[in-house]
Amino acid sequence: MSVYIYVVARDFGFAPNPFHGVCTLATCKPIVRRMAAEGDWIFGMGGTKLGAVGRCIFAMQVTECMQFDEYWADPRFKDKRPVRNGSRTMMLGDNIYHRANGQWQQLDSHHSRPDGSPDIHNIKTDTGTDRVLISKHFFYFGKDAPEVPKEILEKIRYKNLRGHRVYLDDQCRELLDWLTATQSKNLNRVVDDPFQFHQSAARYSVSDDKILD
Repeated sequence: MSVYIYVVARDFGFAPNPFHGVCTLATCKPIVRRMAAEGDWIFGMGGTKLGAVGRCIFAMQVTECMQFDEYWADPRFKDKRPVRNGSRTMMLGDNIYHRANGQWQQLDSHHSRPDGSPDIHNIKTDTGTDRVLISKHFFYFGKDAPEVPKEILEKIRYKNLRGHRVYLDDQCRELLDWLTATQSKNLNRVVDDPFQFHQSAARYSVSDDKILD
């Protein structure tokens, strides 16, 4: 079992999407989505822009992996399709990709252009790894992200840097033990709203690396 840890630069509730009783990572982080296997853990730590360095925004153990077309067609995840004139939760659905006539189709979503049209740069980044990670064993804290004890992070030499790091589970045993010992009551719960939930109508452009209103 491996443990993947990365810094969450933006927390809208889109990547990961912790709603409807399942936590999914269907966009962004193409390398993590390509490499992580069932049983692996993924931790998202707060970044400087969120003012949450050293705090755990989410942790998910991968329980299932599937391709975009499978995710799109699976009735379990129909509620994960975005509805841009719906509630904040509905607006941020991550089930946005499927193929038609061999071409990727992108729903009007957080990764589309401001007018709702497809964003070719986001499509290229997201579909570069045709894989969705699914978890029915997750912790999502959002704005109530707990602080991970400093000594635990120091032991694994964690630093607030871009990209991700991969550890063997025994290297992160203290981190996993801390999570289960202190947060068991929050298993499979959305403890608090995402940091940027109030901006649910915004879009993100990977080519500009900025949020578009």
